[in-house]
Amino acid sequence: MSGEERHSKALEVDLITDPDLRAQKEVSNGLKQFDAVAERIEYWTQPDRPFKLRLSLILDLHRIALDGISAFAGTFRPAGIEIGGSMHQPVGAHLVPGLVEELCDYVNDNWTKRSPIHLCAYVLWRLNWIHPFTDGNGRTSRAVSYLVLCVGLGYRLPGARTIPEQISEDKGPYYRALEVADDGFKATGVPHLTKMEDLIESLLAKQFTGPVLSRQTRELDLLFSANDN
Repeated sequence: MSGEERHSKALEVDLITDPDLRAQKEVSNGLKQFDAVAERIEYWTQPDRPFKLRLSLILDLHRIALDGISAFAGTFRPAGIEIGGSMHQPVGAHLVPGLVEELCDYVNDNWTKRSPIHLCAYVLWRLNWIHPFTDGNGRTSRAVSYLVLCVGLGYRLPGARTIPEQISEDKGPYYRALEVADDGFKATGVPHLTKMEDLIESLLAKQFTGPVLSRQTRELDLLFSANDN
């Protein structure tokens, strides 16, 4: 893969055409999505609340990210899609709902059998592999995978620069880990997730030791990554 930014190419219905206004809205939505993830982590880490990853949760986090930006906010893409800067060709739109349900089943069936790091890596790869949305696939996959990681570990992880934020700052290692998983899946039917798991572990260590960020700093970070898919 070249060093260019990965981005989705699909029939899209943009509700905001002005790039500056769109960027501002993406920042606002990004903060709302961050808060929604935090709220759900707090809910699902309370005693006697067994976690289940549901299709509705994934759609809701996507809706928050694309609210007021895309007519397809909170819904699966209606047609095929390409990923600019990637060799991977996502599946046809008619297969998306079933594959996302299978992703949820994998997480739920392996909740006590596999490590939270593994399940986080799997969600991060698999949602990108399916690419279920016209836009916002990266943002949503990172939000969902981080939620799975925190709930799996049993608490909202401390630290300032969260794993999703660190990935947004430097996507090179993330893209390479996605490629390795894709290549393994293509060759054997099983994704090679070791590189993604190693990346998550290293980013988690940085999150624990990083400085505390203000909400204003988070807004600036989101503004710089406003064109991220």
